[in-house]
Amino acid sequence: MRFLAKIASVAALAVPMLVAVPVTAQASTPSGCSSVTQIGSTALLTVNGETMASVKQYKGCGKNYAYLYVWQGYRNAHSSWDACAAIVTGGGHDVQDPMCGHNDVEIWSQGAATLTQCTQALGFNGTGPIPYPGDVAVKTDVRC
Repeated sequence: MRFLAKIASVAALAVPMLVAVPVTAQASTPSGCSSVTQIGSTALLTVNGETMASVKQYKGCGKNYAYLYVWQGYRNAHSSWDACAAIVTGGGHDVQDPMCGHNDVEIWSQGAATLTQCTQALGFNGTGPIPYPGDVAVKTDVRC
């Protein structure tokens, strides 16, 4: 009987742990737009050999958005970081509607009215509004 009581105690402790296991994080949505769809590939921003962030391009509400998510491993290893997300046009040379943050986990660019143009999402580890020398930048694939 004592053995069964121990098993029951262990099982009771294990159940809350199973319930508390987090699911995969879902991206939020940009300000002013409650429904977006990812278009194109996901790019990885690698800084000094470490994956800092994922960069994605979304469309919704008549606009394009860039989204940057700073990975948990990078956040655990660094007490401070700067990052920016923007939509780029013109073969990746013209930055549209950037948004930058300090120690932000998620950054959405402002919405760019560029659905009729070929675009990419740009993410970089700087203070913006464009990548400066020394900043590491990455772009997603071109979407037309």
